[in-house]
Amino acid sequence: MKDKVIRDIYQVLENRRDHPVESYTSRIMQDSQKKAEDKILEKIGEEASEVIIASKNDENLVQESADLIFHTLLLLVYKGVELDELLDEFERRRG
Repeated sequence: MKDKVIRDIYQVLENRRDHPVESYTSRIMQDSQKKAEDKILEKIGEEASEVIIASKNDENLVQESADLIFHTLLLLVYKGVELDELLDEFERRRG
């Protein structure tokens, strides 16, 4: 089911944080604390810019948005935020 995809991605990221393997996400999260957070934040800034450019140029908006959301999820996992906290906040805002 498509609505399960975010939860699955989140679980993979948590697993790679807790049980590192040879992967992009594990490498980032295993850096020193400041360096890891800086790398993730830099990537979020880069991806946000790419979303803006993609929107203005009417091309690749879905792909660039997926990159931005992925790196935002990576930051939340790195910072120890549970996915349900994020989903609860969306639910609160919906009400």
